[in-house]
Amino acid sequence: MGDIAHAAGVTERTFFRYFADKREVLFVDQAAYQAYFLDALAVSTATTPMALIEDALRGGAEFFPEERRLWSRTRQQIIDSSPGLLERESLKRASLTNALGAALTVRGTAAIAAALAAQTGTAVFYIAYGAWTTQLETRTFIELLDATIDEFRTLLA
Repeated sequence: MGDIAHAAGVTERTFFRYFADKREVLFVDQAAYQAYFLDALAVSTATTPMALIEDALRGGAEFFPEERRLWSRTRQQIIDSSPGLLERESLKRASLTNALGAALTVRGTAAIAAALAAQTGTAVFYIAYGAWTTQLETRTFIELLDATIDEFRTLLA
């Protein structure tokens, strides 16, 4: 911990004022991250649960501009190498799914439909994110998200 705090130019005490532990550094933007999805869903004029979720996913994609790809790729490699970090990422993903489902129910979507749309939406989003963080991928996040949504629609057809 001392080495991390020193590299960041702060004391350990200051570090722990901002982060519960050193692993939390990888998940620090969770509230801002969720806000991208929820804000987009809140202003969406879509009328079906999946169309609302698609708008939310596109809002979430804005959290990942191209200049963030290298950082995201490195972060994901670190997370993938640690069962504890994978578990924490899974909890953060579940939090997003729950927030999306709750937002859909506030808009009048029945509970089961809201849960299905939120679960499906986060799965689609994370598949696109996984592709975006691979070494040889050059498409933008939104291009990958749209391709993944199209693939999902094809599966349903």
